[in-house]
Amino acid sequence: MNTAILTKPRLQAYFQLMRPANIVTAWADILAGFAASGSIVLANQAAIGGSDNLSSLAWLLLSTTGLYGGGVIFNDVFDADIDAIERPERPIPSGRTSRTEAILVGSLFLCIGILAALQVSLLSVTLASSIAVLALLYDAWGKHNPVFGPFNMGLCRGCNLLLGVSAMSSMIGEWWLLSLIPIVYIAAITTLSRGEVHGGKVSTGIIALLLMSTVIVGLLGLGLLNNYHLLAALPFVVLLAIRVLLPFINATGKPSPENIRIAVRAGILSLIVLDATVAAGFASLPYGLIVLLLLPLSMTLSKIFAVT
Repeated sequence: MNTAILTKPRLQAYFQLMRPANIVTAWADILAGFAASGSIVLANQAAIGGSDNLSSLAWLLLSTTGLYGGGVIFNDVFDADIDAIERPERPIPSGRTSRTEAILVGSLFLCIGILAALQVSLLSVTLASSIAVLALLYDAWGKHNPVFGPFNMGLCRGCNLLLGVSAMSSMIGEWWLLSLIPIVYIAAITTLSRGEVHGGKVSTGIIALLLMSTVIVGLLGLGLLNNYHLLAALPFVVLLAIRVLLPFINATGKPSPENIRIAVRAGILSLIVLDATVAAGFASLPYGLIVLLLLPLSMTLSKIFAVT
């Protein structure tokens, strides 16, 4: 039997489960947190960091890959019965992989995420373990709760940003409030996404739009910090506002499934712009541009694999 015939569709199914475009946005969280921690200095448009810091960054990038990949795989594991009705083309209900196999692969990814963080510090592995638990909690229960669900998912991304900060453990106490930005941002996306299949309500869209506007204001408010360079971050704030506010306004005015999917997709991919804003403010404009380079990669992957 030609195993390649069996292997290729199976691998493609797992890539679809992992949502590679979304994993790239998780890398941006780590790079933004790494900048906030002070682990990187940008001079003469070249990143300069100690070998230990760069090693920590590599482990944290691997960690978030495992945590995000495993988390979204379990999302489809828990949704398999619903997807069989609403999205039968997905890997598990279509039969391209089984629920048992998905559980095994998802568990492997989560373990890789935790073990990679262990190579950095005790704080890093604590955050990674917390992210894994929060992701499973969201997949199994949180997503079905209209109040806790958005906050639950936001916590996953907030902790992921702090995972980047944990490259310099001593800075967590100073910058833990930064996690509120992705928490509110993801809460806005998650709130709006509830209408992806059957359409949403105008009132829900208004709440999501208000949350997203709060994020924009919060990013501008970071300029009050002594070591945050608002002028370097400002171009990214403008780009973020253009990318997310317009589709959110459209989805609020006409909450059809298509408009909501467009807004949610824009919000997810624009996480990279959000992280580039934070990175530029704490490091420099060139470093923010480096993070922003992940956006075309994520957008390209999003054309191949679904982001929701």
